[in-house]
Amino acid sequence: MDNISSSSDGAGSPAGAIAAQGALSFPVAPGARADALAASFATSYAGVVAFIAVAAEGSFAKAGDRLGIGRSAVSRSVQKLEDQLGIRLFVRTTRSTSLTREGERFYANCHAGVERIVQALDDMRELREGPPSGRLRVSAAVGFGRKIVGPLLKDFRTAYPDIAVELLLDDRPTDFTSDGVDVSFRNGRMEDSQIIARQLVPMQMLLCASPAYIAAHGQPDRIEDLAHHRCVNFRLPSGRVYEWEFKVGGHIRRFAPQAPQAMLAFNDPDLVLQAVLDGEGIAQMAGYQIRDHLRDGTLTACLPQYAPDDRGHYICYLSRQHLPSRIRVFVDFMTTHIRALDLHTTESFLKPAS
Repeated sequence: MDNISSSSDGAGSPAGAIAAQGALSFPVAPGARADALAASFATSYAGVVAFIAVAAEGSFAKAGDRLGIGRSAVSRSVQKLEDQLGIRLFVRTTRSTSLTREGERFYANCHAGVERIVQALDDMRELREGPPSGRLRVSAAVGFGRKIVGPLLKDFRTAYPDIAVELLLDDRPTDFTSDGVDVSFRNGRMEDSQIIARQLVPMQMLLCASPAYIAAHGQPDRIEDLAHHRCVNFRLPSGRVYEWEFKVGGHIRRFAPQAPQAMLAFNDPDLVLQAVLDGEGIAQMAGYQIRDHLRDGTLTACLPQYAPDDRGHYICYLSRQHLPSRIRVFVDFMTTHIRALDLHTTESFLKPAS
């Protein structure tokens, strides 16, 4: 009986933990005919919970207090269980309650399973409320992941050493379910209402060229002038070439560079940037890619007055409810640190259209 009493200390005891969780079912093997006993357990386990509580507390009244129900309800549940089993589990007197030999055997058989259930509950609770730990699968667009997210992982791992992070760089849209992704960084416009999307910073798309290119070919003054410039294309994972976007009179206007002006195309944003730096042509790129080059003069902004302003960089996840602590701290960390990077610097190059 000592092992029964020792398992009842505190609110986290097997009886208390299980009673707080709702009903369990006991599966029947496919094709097997469920007898009356199996069927009764499948619909309610109140008798088992009440039995464990009484065994742990040594009293029907104390078991009722632990479970938050009346003594009579505990007694009825145990009585029903005894009727189902066809045995007496307790010896009841006016002064004490003790297990019969059959009750001791039943408790011994139940105890291991109860402990495993409580351990599983504690494990899930720790994921939610305990120190952040576990594995985190993160996806990001290639350019943003390489330039922004990747460099921040060292500081994140220093702050949360028990969280293992796998960063996947892919310009395709993330499928949280099939890709097994916990958190995704997305660029552009958010249209998926099934996910939680927190904007980190606006996504500024700016047309740029190198000073050498401008010296040789001039700078476009109008969107129509782009038809006469050498353009560097970015090819999307779908195979489609990214269309440049401009905001004219409050509306989006698209331009798709084609031959003969488009002689280079890459499916990697860093290669597009390098080609523009090398003077191979003109391209529209995200602000986080070009901000340092605009500052040091290795790139020059073109048509900044028509830069679109309705895009963003987002951090996305599936639900606000029951969010594991490893996801919660990652989202908060990345939100704080990315917003502190001053990715808005291209605003100084944007001028109202005349």
